Amino acid sequence: MKVKYLVGAVIEAIIKVVVIAFVVMFVLRTSTKAYDFGYKVFADEPVSLTTGRTITVGIAEDADIKDIAAMLEEKGLIEDADLFVVQELLSAYHGDIIPGIYDLSTNMTATEMLAVMSTPAVEETEE
Repeated sequence: MKVKYLVGAVIEAIIKVVVIAFVVMFVLRTSTKAYDFGYKVFADEPVSLTTGRTITVGIAEDADIKDIAAMLEEKGLIEDADLFVVQELLSAYHGDIIPGIYDLSTNMTATEMLAVMSTPAVEETEE
């Protein structure tokens, strides 16, 4: 009887240790990813630190920020569409993107791209 009790107690202890180890690993991994994401939101680094390449993009009338972010990620102007969505949400340009055609560069930060896409185009007047 004591052997069965001892074996049961050992197995129960092993299971508890394994569960606690998995919980600790999950919390550590999740908190590290959350910190990295939060850091990237405010670090605002461009894709290319040296001379970048200029890419022309078009923003449609019915495009929302998720569509714009996916398009910018597809063209290589940003690294993470979800990150861009959060940066736009927290920026001074939230909801101010104007449909049109823009020349953006890979050495521009997300804030600089948002500034360009939020500025109305100046039309040249003939004199």
